[in-house]
Amino acid sequence: MGAPPLLQLTGVSRVFGQRKALAKTDLSLSAGQCVALLGHNGSGKSTLLRIAAGRDRPTTGRVSFDGMPMNENDPRVRARVAVVGDTAACYPDLTVREHLQLVAVAHGVEDAEEWIDHILADRLLSEHARSLPGALSSGQLQSLLLAAALVRPRDLLLLDEPEQRLDPGARRRLAELIAAETESGVGVLLVTHHGELAAAVASRVIVLSEGRVVADGKPSKVLSTGPDGTTWAAAAERAR
Repeated sequence: MGAPPLLQLTGVSRVFGQRKALAKTDLSLSAGQCVALLGHNGSGKSTLLRIAAGRDRPTTGRVSFDGMPMNENDPRVRARVAVVGDTAACYPDLTVREHLQLVAVAHGVEDAEEWIDHILADRLLSEHARSLPGALSSGQLQSLLLAAALVRPRDLLLLDEPEQRLDPGARRRLAELIAAETESGVGVLLVTHHGELAAAVASRVIVLSEGRVVADGKPSKVLSTGPDGTTWAAAAERAR
């Protein structure tokens, strides 16, 4: 028998008032695997990610992480699950380095300064180590969020549109980063609009439209052979 899933969502749905943001959905993610969620704005993919992270409770269904209920406030979950989301998570009065120092201290990282120097260089932020978030470009802010996830231990990495505001070179480095994470045994759940990124890093692609799964399978099956992701986009449009 194989190892149990690192992340398991069973029959999860989410309703806000009269609006069904997410129909019943199943998802499993193993250690060392990347699953990509594709879809247009409002398709339900970010809702699914928040539920997977334990930041929102599903209306129906259950979520488990390594066999235990997913709860964002559980110290065991907080120690092992890293989430990269909104740039609003940055503290306006802390420098880039101070952000990473705070995360490192919170997670008991040893030899933190040497590791922080490595992460700053990896994310091309060394020259901005003393900068406040307000002085950074949108792409640099995104790199800071990624750096904060990399500076801490993690078994599960949840990424909400990490390619946003990144130039082509930075997106290539992002793909290399995700590949390195999975190779090291980290499970990655990736929300993205970018079919080319999903094709490069994911072993499974799920396409959502209006809260429903409209395609699910290997990237070669779900995505077009071109770089623009026309197959998943067409499937999403047909489902509307």
